Amino acid sequence: MPGPFRTAALAAALCAAPAASMALPPEGGVDYQLGGGYPPDPRVAIVVRDSTDAPSPGHYNICYVNGFQTQPGALDWWLTHHPQSVLRADGKPVADPGWPDEYALDTTTAAARAGIVEAVGMAIRRCAEAGFDAVEFDNLDSWTRFNGLSLDGNLALASQLVAVAHDLKLAAGQKNAPDLAAHGPAAGFDFVISEECAVWDGCGSYRAHYGDRHIDVEYDDAPKDGLPFDQLCALPDQPRRTVLRDRLLLRRGEPGYVFNLCPPR
Repeated sequence: MPGPFRTAALAAALCAAPAASMALPPEGGVDYQLGGGYPPDPRVAIVVRDSTDAPSPGHYNICYVNGFQTQPGALDWWLTHHPQSVLRADGKPVADPGWPDEYALDTTTAAARAGIVEAVGMAIRRCAEAGFDAVEFDNLDSWTRFNGLSLDGNLALASQLVAVAHDLKLAAGQKNAPDLAAHGPAAGFDFVISEECAVWDGCGSYRAHYGDRHIDVEYDDAPKDGLPFDQLCALPDQPRRTVLRDRLLLRRGEPGYVFNLCPPR
């Protein structure tokens, strides 16, 4: 892993203290509804939806924002409004091989990060105005997947995005990247959302730095060591707030929809 979090970035992060009126995710079940909102199971207290969706009435709502890559179909907008913030290789925007209509954002300079904060800040404000309680920033780990990016640059951007969220009275969640869990609280993150921490043996890393402020999403098509979900829930580091979903995050009633929760402890 590259060198330590830069002093200037850490100082900025420490200035991003949570607002007194900000609410953290409560106890209770979680539903991960990025494929589109629907009425949650009665056991659910926390709902995660996309920033373009509406929050679920009567629940604690977390807003998904793609903080480190462009959204599908948005490259032209970025090239028009913030061309300096799009990562390039040989002069061409760098696409994510797994999501070829998403492009990496350049976190390496203060100017590039400023453009990202301005653009992503609009999505964060949309979350706050819609009535969400918190926001999660996806693709924090982009520095591990794209040449030219760095840990320092991504954490510096993270601290700025967290500051915007806190100014709007939104809690801010780290997304994935267990190797960065030690830096997450320093960057100002209040909780963490992981995908498949059991499968990738990362649950303990999150627990060490976030304790019970951890939400995990496991997928039915890749169970850890073939374990049934109830046995996965009993693993020592598995967070209480674990939800089992289908990989496509389908809506209830659609063929292939999967939803289950770890029981309360």
